[in-house]
Amino acid sequence: MRSNHRRSRSLRTALLVAVIAVSGTTAVYLARQDQAQTDITVISAHEGAARASEGTARRSEGAARASKDYTFERISDPARTLVRAASGALVATFTDDARSVAVQGPVRTFTEPQHTDASVTTTVWVRLAPQPWRAGAEDEEWFRPWLDSVIDDERPDILAFAMDYVIGTSDERNEQDLRYIGDATFGPDSAEGRLEASDFYDYLGVPWSFPDGVTKSATPKRYGSVDCSGYLRLVYGYRAGYPLRGSNTAGEGLPRRAWAMSELGPGAQVIADTGQRATSYTRLQPGDLVFFNLDPYDGPQVDHSGIYLGLDSDGHHRIVSSRELANGPTLGDYGGKSLLDQNGLYSKAFRAAKRL
Repeated sequence: MRSNHRRSRSLRTALLVAVIAVSGTTAVYLARQDQAQTDITVISAHEGAARASEGTARRSEGAARASKDYTFERISDPARTLVRAASGALVATFTDDARSVAVQGPVRTFTEPQHTDASVTTTVWVRLAPQPWRAGAEDEEWFRPWLDSVIDDERPDILAFAMDYVIGTSDERNEQDLRYIGDATFGPDSAEGRLEASDFYDYLGVPWSFPDGVTKSATPKRYGSVDCSGYLRLVYGYRAGYPLRGSNTAGEGLPRRAWAMSELGPGAQVIADTGQRATSYTRLQPGDLVFFNLDPYDGPQVDHSGIYLGLDSDGHHRIVSSRELANGPTLGDYGGKSLLDQNGLYSKAFRAAKRL
């Protein structure tokens, strides 16, 4: 099921335009939905006018609070900058070479009671900055307006987007009557089991053109489905506006397959793939991409991917990923516990992590 926070329908175009104006960088996702011939920026989720008014008031309070001085602390493994309030309280974490930022906010709890009794409660809200972080970027023009805009912002973030596709999520449609939220399956059924190779545009049921010149058509039998890497592209790319590639090549944007994301994709390498089980859990933060080699007999390349959620109610490191036996995105334990730190299938297969 979803977090216990309600969501907003409003698009964040005005905010993005403001950030782009002060930063001189492009935060707009340039991929195009061929059917509608419209550029995609960020698609937020649902909320009424009263809730939007409350959110505006909270953001105004947050901006006022943000007008006070921050302190900045550099730490390593991975290299990052901690932003603290005058009181010393942590405000946000910016990681070198990554756009995803862990912003401290109201507490939320994520659950999936159909497949696990465990839950994940967190104060982290994962937002995409307009450009990758680098040491000293707190002095750049884009930084302060952007940070002020996300403090106390309760509109959906990466983690909320990820929960929009787990079992039991109701369908929602955008202004073009396109279903962009709702329970997703892993892939169409076959004699060999659920088929892989369903990307985000298959879930949506629309053709897609990518900035690297690749155009893809949706396969009708895959409508409503996303495999493991397609799920990450649906959450980070289509919903959050992170650039996507149409191929498994290096360059700007997130490639198609899990192995290409891990080996060639952008972002900060949080845990390097050594070919052995990864156990550096303290390096992780919610929103990180995590990679697995579930079938090592096929070779050393990773073959599965997910999103790290954080510590669950039992004190274990829990993920959400789209997989065959659960038939879609799940943070539950059907077909293998969604954990990194026990001795189950996914724990033993955990190999690497990246922060986009």
